[in-house]
Amino acid sequence: MSIELNHTIVAATDKKASAQFLADILGLEVSPQYGPFIPVEIPNGVALDYFEGDGGPITPQHYAFLVSEDEFDAIFGRIKARGLPYWADPYHHRANEINTNDGGRGVYWDDPDGHKLEILTKPYGSGG
Repeated sequence: MSIELNHTIVAATDKKASAQFLADILGLEVSPQYGPFIPVEIPNGVALDYFEGDGGPITPQHYAFLVSEDEFDAIFGRIKARGLPYWADPYHHRANEINTNDGGRGVYWDDPDGHKLEILTKPYGSGG
């Protein structure tokens, strides 16, 4: 049996704006709305389904995307072009830096609802 993550639900105050934010930064497209969800499909087939909840507070989650070196350059360029704050760590201690963990590169930034987004070029723990 093959087990794969198919989708996850991402809480948002404005699902259209949040889905478009992620798609724009990653260089992807927003898929058509499906029921109450607005999906952004990642090239490996996993979808992030944006959903407006009950209006209560949103608990920030972490979403990490493994990318190639060229994709990192393009995405990081869009982060900087928008003037978005970014960090080398998930705790926001190393502002305006990228990390070089395991011989790759990684950077964190926040979406409009405070979700912690990350791109990395090598999985953590993969060695350097």
